[in-house]
Order: sequence, then C-alpha cells, then structure tokens
Amino acid sequence: MNHRRPTFEREIALWNAGRSIVAGIDEAGRGPLAGPVVAAAVVFPAGTKAIRGLRDSKQLPPLKRERLAAVVWARAVAVGVGAASVREIDRLNIRRATILAMRRALARLHLVPAGVLVDGLPLPELGCPHDAIVDGDVYCQSIAAASVVAKTVRDRLMRRLAQRHPEYAWADNKGYGTPEHLAALLVFGPSRHHRTSFEPVSQLALF
Repeated sequence: MNHRRPTFEREIALWNAGRSIVAGIDEAGRGPLAGPVVAAAVVFPAGTKAIRGLRDSKQLPPLKRERLAAVVWARAVAVGVGAASVREIDRLNIRRATILAMRRALARLHLVPAGVLVDGLPLPELGCPHDAIVDGDVYCQSIAAASVVAKTVRDRLMRRLAQRHPEYAWADNKGYGTPEHLAALLVFGPSRHHRTSFEPVSQLALF
C-alpha cells in the first residue's frame, strides 16, 4: 500500500497565481461489469488545511471512506457529482463515458473553476484547460477528495441496485467481476444494469 499523503502543493501553486477556485476531479467505476461510472469535482477554499487521513479512495476501508466523504462535503465550498449510465458506457465506450461523467460533475459545481486538476493523463475532450496528474489521487488533496466522493456515491448506488438484484451480490462487490458475481452471471444471465460491451457480459448477452 502507498502511504504517501496527498497535499495541497498543486492547489497552492494555482492559488498563489491568483486562481482561487481550483477543482479536483476523479472518477469511480471504470472497471466494474455493472452499474454507472461516477465522477466528482471538489473545490476547497483557498488556503485550507489538508484533511487528515485523506487518501486515494481505493486505499481506505468503507467506514473510514464514508467518514472522510462527510468531511469533504463539509469543508469544500463546492462539490459536483456526475455519472454516465450503463447505456452511455456501452454506446460511447468507458473512456468517453468517464469524460462525460467528469463534464457533468464540473457542470454541477455552483462555482466556475479557474484551475482544474484531473487524475491520470490529459483529456482533450474534457472541454476546459486542466492539469493532468498521474496518480493524482495519491499526491493531490483535491483529487483524493473527489475520488472519495465519487466512490462513496457510486457504492451507495450499487447498494440500492443490490436490493433489486440480490442475486449478483452488488452490495459486496459493487459490480466488479468477483468469482461470486461471475458465477451469478452464468446462472442468471446479465441484467439491464450490466455493461454489455464488457467481457464476459458481452459473451453471455448473446444467449
């Protein structure tokens, strides 16, 4: 596990350059076989202190992630959440659907960012100038915060879907291709919440 703590180093550089509204963006749910992809954009007030314990959402146990998400919502001056549906993922492909979710998250901010920090590689289709940071959720507080928000929102959605489709155990696997999920797919076939463009769902959807 990477124990590096994300900092506000990149945000401070932008704040000092007069760009007081800086949004960090990240997503959750690129890899699962079912459910939407969710993105979040988070804006902290300039000069804010780092949130203790904040990490990339994948490094956090669920209860701690929920607690940190509540802190992010309380500390941030703006949070936007966007999603792309299973149909959009299948129609556009997961990369383009992820960017669509990110654009929706940005659009739902009530502030217009003067700087945008994105996890990963540059995304020309995002439609706005941005700084891309590989492993940004490890190094950057705003991106890590967006990661935690996106993950908690998506997990809640998957728990709700699990109540309608308990056979796939989405409350536990959140749509990822665990052995239990794959076994259920073989028995029950894909649901309307499965991504038919993803293997092995695409093969099962033919039958």
